[in-house]
Amino acid sequence: MLDASVLERIGIAVASTTLAILIGLVVAAATGYDPVQFASQLLVGAFGSERAIARTLRSTTLFVLTGVAVAIAFRAGVFNIGVQGQFVVGGFSTVVSIIWLAAFVPSGTVGGIVLMLSGTAAGVVTGGLYGALPGVMKAYGDANEIITTIMLNFIATGFVGWLVAGPFGDPEATATRTRRLPDNVELPQAVFGDPNLSIVGILLMLGVVALVAVITSRTRFGYDMVTSGYQDTAATYSGVDAKRMVISTMTFSGMVAGLTGALFVIMIQGYYTDPSGIGNYGFDAIAVSLLAANNPLGVLPAGLLFGGLESASSHVQINSDVPVQLIDGIVGLVVLFVAAPELFRMIAARTGLGGDAE
Repeated sequence: MLDASVLERIGIAVASTTLAILIGLVVAAATGYDPVQFASQLLVGAFGSERAIARTLRSTTLFVLTGVAVAIAFRAGVFNIGVQGQFVVGGFSTVVSIIWLAAFVPSGTVGGIVLMLSGTAAGVVTGGLYGALPGVMKAYGDANEIITTIMLNFIATGFVGWLVAGPFGDPEATATRTRRLPDNVELPQAVFGDPNLSIVGILLMLGVVALVAVITSRTRFGYDMVTSGYQDTAATYSGVDAKRMVISTMTFSGMVAGLTGALFVIMIQGYYTDPSGIGNYGFDAIAVSLLAANNPLGVLPAGLLFGGLESASSHVQINSDVPVQLIDGIVGLVVLFVAAPELFRMIAARTGLGGDAE
């Protein structure tokens, strides 16, 4: 695995995914369900109608963006397990800033665009700052970023949940949530007419993937970022501040996660609710990134796979007697089969085990 190229690692991921799905079908057959019908339901639920395709693309957009956020850090040898927390903080900041600014911005389309741009900027900044925090602790306190980012996920979920239920809650709402975003804060719909899917969100996803791919592979910053993560001594010798670069990497990763949170609340939710119930996009993004061999371009098909599985899960749960837990099991197998060799490869590359340095 240490000597495997990006294409070989992607090939391993595809083979692992195929094997996981086949095992899932075998399990379905062993438990008394028709595996052919189960596979058909998966395809129909993911791509069988315009509604299913829209549902798949909606989830894919979030999985791809959060997957890119994880890939940025992983490519630099930094384990950002805190994308979920950065996603939560970014989305909440977007809602709060839009609601506050709405009183000073005229209504109408122009005012809505101003509010969306301002709110998105707030989400990007707060997500970046929240990502920078474990970067600072790692760079200057030698704190393990895996532990700090995991803990910061719980802090973000708990604190934002308290804010939503208390100071920023809507007193007129029967559920725990903030006030709704103004009516002029909405994105144009995609061709499928789904109110929770916008062509702007899809284009934004593709633009971020392209931008991150260029930055990480074609710029000096991207080269220094990777070098600082894996060879900090060499980076320092060449004039790069390795500690500052770790912070920059975590900030960059957090900014993409915060952008995803902003898109989530503007395109899908329209308010903010208890973050413990908004979905584990930041956690699933780890598997998405590993499935793509931490390549920003590879995150696109990986995110589409996870988006399709999530869409199929909803369809199967409603239209079939096959338990939805089978899909959860398939996703778990995909994560296990794909993540295990890739994680071992990353650990070996980082510690010098398994190669010539052994």
